[in-house]
Amino acid sequence: MKEITIPELAESITEGTISEWLVKEGDQISKGDPVVELETDKVNVEVNSDFDGVITEILLGEGEDVVVGDVIAKLDESGKAAVTDAAPAKEESVKAEEKEVTPAAEKVAGAPAEDANAELDMIASPAARKRARELNIDLSKVTSRDPLGRIRPEDVEAAARGTQEKASAPAKKETPKAAVETEFDKPVERVKMSRRRMTIANRLVEAQHNAAMLTTFNEVDLTNVMKLRKERQENFVKKHDVKLGFMSFFTKAVIGALKEFPLLNAEIQGNELVIKKFYDIGIAVSTEEGLVVPVVRDADRMDFAGIEKEIRDLGLKARDNKLSLNDLQGGTFTITNGGVFGSMMSTPILNAPQVGILGMHTIQKRAMVMPDDSIEVRPMMYLALSYDHRIVDGKDAVQFLVRIKQLLEDPYDLLLEG
Repeated sequence: MKEITIPELAESITEGTISEWLVKEGDQISKGDPVVELETDKVNVEVNSDFDGVITEILLGEGEDVVVGDVIAKLDESGKAAVTDAAPAKEESVKAEEKEVTPAAEKVAGAPAEDANAELDMIASPAARKRARELNIDLSKVTSRDPLGRIRPEDVEAAARGTQEKASAPAKKETPKAAVETEFDKPVERVKMSRRRMTIANRLVEAQHNAAMLTTFNEVDLTNVMKLRKERQENFVKKHDVKLGFMSFFTKAVIGALKEFPLLNAEIQGNELVIKKFYDIGIAVSTEEGLVVPVVRDADRMDFAGIEKEIRDLGLKARDNKLSLNDLQGGTFTITNGGVFGSMMSTPILNAPQVGILGMHTIQKRAMVMPDDSIEVRPMMYLALSYDHRIVDGKDAVQFLVRIKQLLEDPYDLLLEG
């Protein structure tokens, strides 16, 4: 008998949550076959079998937490037909036993036999079966809240609580009203947080606790960017097979500003500043599991088409849950675009250990007073720069954001440099 364990996943990942079993008990598998998908705080990864054989027992169910080294299943290297051959033998054995049972005995034994068969027919996760054994709960008496009827550990625990309440509760007339009230007097739904959502929550709180975070604001006139995109879009798509979007302009503008204000491309390590001489720009992407920040590496060496293609590819991988650890690690500065959801203004939180993050917002037409005192309707966007005041002074932060504004309002230089 062999054990399938959680292997070393990556240097920074030591635990995860079982997201989905890709096999079931009785399945024949080969060495290298994926058996389970784990959700970690960064990406989902598959655990492969190191052996050939038959899965004889799944020890932990979907939704359960695991750490490196945990045994999650057992495998019989010589059990190719043991599972499938067992059923007919068992059936014949049962029939033989039925012939020997007297009618009286059959009547007495009928109820337990039916309960046992009902339990075998239950669609229950391995974790639910294990929990039922621990709590001495009959699975056939458990009500599932799953739309597909699958019994999960929380269903077993709910059944156990119901049994305990019936056993211990005094007569109804003696129960004070307050004792049966919950913390809410209206319907609620409790949903367990995913590992990734918990990690996002912890990192955001950690960033606020560990950095002296401030935010400065400005606004940018995108008239020339929009004009340039309109002029070049058709030829750009024909040549590069990707649209000329806004993100390449902002990425180029951020890199130009970082070169002039290098402390915003740094991080703190102990009592030292690590000022990075490379430009790996994180682009925040919203997914169903939460916000992830894949990294466009060496973005300063890319032209507009290269940046647009990389952002497109990373966005698709994020939405399909196919990002690798390498896609997410590192990053020297982050750009997040709340404008795609209609955000007018926000204060983005730092993506630690980075010390700067640029927030983009929705583009709105507004009446603007021009240098000659005329009034024109212009497409305007509010920009927000959150920064770590421990190493970035307010003056540098303001000037950094002003430089981004200048580069975006005269984008032809960006195209020439790119």
